[in-house]
Amino acid sequence: MLTTPCPCGTGEAYDACCAPLLANTAQATSPEQLMRSRYTANVRGDADHLFRTWHPRTRPDDVTPDPWTRWTGLRVLAAEGDTVEFVASFDGGSLHEASRFAQRAGRWVYVDGDIR
Repeated sequence: MLTTPCPCGTGEAYDACCAPLLANTAQATSPEQLMRSRYTANVRGDADHLFRTWHPRTRPDDVTPDPWTRWTGLRVLAAEGDTVEFVASFDGGSLHEASRFAQRAGRWVYVDGDIR
């Protein structure tokens, strides 16, 4: 059992937070929860989670996280409806995005995002 804090920034332990989503034993109940799990997947290098949670219409062929990027933090700025605006920090910079999500077969999936 991993009691270390989850990378997504909720303050919960990884095992109680994003681990079940990455293991595909639970599904996200909101766009924000899915976005947080996708951030965690990038931190952990989990391409499978990124692939299965990306809408097939907009998903690129290669979703492998860059192994050289060291993610250092996530801050959710707003979560309204099917959109989540966040800033994800990494060594040397940050990514500010408003991500759009949709439900597909009863599951939340990432559709696309606008870089800010």
